Amino acid sequence: MLRRFLAGMALATLALDCSTAALAQERPSVAEPAEARAIPPLADYPKREERPLPQPPYPPTFASVEMRRYADIREAGQGAAAAGDDFYAVVNTRLGRYAKADGAKLAEWAGDPTLFVHLNACLVHEARLMCAHSNFPHVPMVSSIEVFDPETLEHLDSVSLGHQIGSLTWIDFKDGAWWALFAHYDGRGGEDGRDHRHTTLVRFDDQWRRTESWVFPPSVLERFAPTSSSGGGWGDDGLLYVSGHDAPELYVLALPEAGSVLRHVATVNVGIEGQGWAWDRTADREIWGISRQGRSVVQIHVPPLPLQP
Repeated sequence: MLRRFLAGMALATLALDCSTAALAQERPSVAEPAEARAIPPLADYPKREERPLPQPPYPPTFASVEMRRYADIREAGQGAAAAGDDFYAVVNTRLGRYAKADGAKLAEWAGDPTLFVHLNACLVHEARLMCAHSNFPHVPMVSSIEVFDPETLEHLDSVSLGHQIGSLTWIDFKDGAWWALFAHYDGRGGEDGRDHRHTTLVRFDDQWRRTESWVFPPSVLERFAPTSSSGGGWGDDGLLYVSGHDAPELYVLALPEAGSVLRHVATVNVGIEGQGWAWDRTADREIWGISRQGRSVVQIHVPPLPLQP
């Protein structure tokens, strides 16, 4: 009985091998014509409210120290920057240079309003005052970087970025690369189909070629709303400090280990209501920003943050 079963299995295996061989021999050298099939019915995937992605708890909040406040600075309507003995104030088409010692004005500049629309945050980099510029609140959004002499405020150069993925509000330089924030708005100055959630951080190489980009986590976006980020820059601790448009806070962020969403690691309370600000790279963890109330420029010390690694 066993012998008969084994013989049957051998015959079946031989038949399968022969069938496989026959199939292999029947493969055509080229594809044969076939009749076109009818268009399949449209699949229905209705839009629905998706389950929210899990989020970490809100991170710790820390205090800063206001060092000095300079009132009645004419250009303190959009942002401020500082380096060495001077600080700068900016509003749309005007710049002012002032002495840190006593707040005396040292130089001023006013741009042609047919060329300059909305200067935003500036920083001093390699003996140049570099300012983010856009056509806000006009659309479609276009952006550029405008370069000035930090002493005379003479306009030296312009880097046109044209149409990007938003409206440029601030730039910084770190690790051989330019970092730029492109804002989106829910209302005035916004583009159809996009809101503050589309605000994007972009890294460029030193020739302004885009290399990578990130978006912001919900814990920060809800505090941006309904506007966006107006100031930001990398701290000496390797973390990114970003402000919104109105709230007196800095949001401290880290690049993610995976994915495209920045990681919110801390918040710092500050005495400036958003807007453009900059690190003073010639001082110890100082930022310079503005308070529109009183047209003030504000010097703030941000102590090192006791964050767990």
